[in-house]
Amino acid sequence: MAQGSQKRITKELSELTSSPPAGITVSLADESDLLKWKVTMEGPADSPYAGGTFHLLLTLPPQYPFRPPTLTFTTKVYHPNISSGPTTANPANTPGITTPAPAEAGVMCLGILKPEEWKPSTKIAAVLGFARQLLREPNPDDAVEGRIAEELRRDRAAWEKEARDWTKRYAMKK
Repeated sequence: MAQGSQKRITKELSELTSSPPAGITVSLADESDLLKWKVTMEGPADSPYAGGTFHLLLTLPPQYPFRPPTLTFTTKVYHPNISSGPTTANPANTPGITTPAPAEAGVMCLGILKPEEWKPSTKIAAVLGFARQLLREPNPDDAVEGRIAEELRRDRAAWEKEARDWTKRYAMKK
């Protein structure tokens, strides 16, 4: 990791730990690794995720800030823009149907994290703010979970109920 990258990462981590965005806390996942951060995010009050506490892993590439970080939910989330885990699009192995590579569980589809949209001036606080906003306002047009996106478009009440159920099951203390 270049010294400039390390300096920027250290500065951003310090800013985020001393003055975190609303509903978000940040710490190093491992004190010896500046590139992996633990993020705790409260579900927004005006969403089906309200009352939930979501854990995420933010991984910075050694080339940060010239390459985007990855943000992965380690808490299961029912959301069109967050992968629910490996799925098989063609479970019967029907000839002529190609199965895309399954997305890793918890991977978030967030526009600003796409390599072609990433700007080195973007700060991690903004990334985390956008991630929390995506919990409030899912984007079915940029989904990683097509079935969930379709449910959101077709029957928002059913989607909200399922999202609330998953929040109760996976993101609330029992």
